[in-house]
Amino acid sequence: MTAASSPDPMPLREKVEAFASIGVEAFTTTRAAGDYGLGDGEPPAEAVARWHALQAELAEMAPRLASARQIHGAKVLEHGEGSAVGAGGAGDHGWTRHDDADGHLTLAAGVACAVTVADCVPVFIAHPSGAVALLHAGWRGTAARIVEKGIGRLVDLGFDATDLRVHLGPAICGRCYQVGPDVFEQLTGWQTIRNRNVDLRALLAEQAKEMGVRHLSASAHCTRCDNDRFFSHRAGDAGRQVAVIVSAVGLSGTLSGTLSGTLSGSP
Repeated sequence: MTAASSPDPMPLREKVEAFASIGVEAFTTTRAAGDYGLGDGEPPAEAVARWHALQAELAEMAPRLASARQIHGAKVLEHGEGSAVGAGGAGDHGWTRHDDADGHLTLAAGVACAVTVADCVPVFIAHPSGAVALLHAGWRGTAARIVEKGIGRLVDLGFDATDLRVHLGPAICGRCYQVGPDVFEQLTGWQTIRNRNVDLRALLAEQAKEMGVRHLSASAHCTRCDNDRFFSHRAGDAGRQVAVIVSAVGLSGTLSGTLSGTLSGSP
């Protein structure tokens, strides 16, 4: 095979092009960028090094990088000036991994938010002001309506849902994702006696629309169908890609001065 006919190399990231018009940087890494999974025990040194390298790369526009130990729930941390409210503080610079949360929201300048995924849906939310949120939605988070909680909190803080942009990143598709009767009922409200296929991104899109969101987009990729490009738990992968969104707030501080409280929900 000649160089001219060689396939293009796999990109390191899938960017959220729908946010470019409002100046918000957001992306999901691919396999080519390596495994960002930290696990529950002692995190692998290679993965930790990737997180620090990511923070260093983003440092000029976002001195703070916030992530969390994810628990498939509906708790969303709010990152204000120098700390995450209710999370014990984060400092002004560097990467902080908080305890037990599945989403991040910030109205502050210089903050990047991150979640890890491998079939679950990374839900990116942005406002033209530069305020952003990022949610990790598996079936439990979808059933707990984490999208409603994230959007609802932004509305409480003064944003109009019709102005929000929501993007559903690479995740397992409805053809590949089969669940048992109990999970199907929790997700849809419908009873069944056999396993059924569920499209989490379709359910999350409906939840966002119910909250008044008009600007919706989604990745064309399925993590299992495109397992050569993305890690997939259902395909047997232990690795995780990372989804990142960077605040584009041009103010010296948050919109409302300080943020108060965290959003909580049952796993």
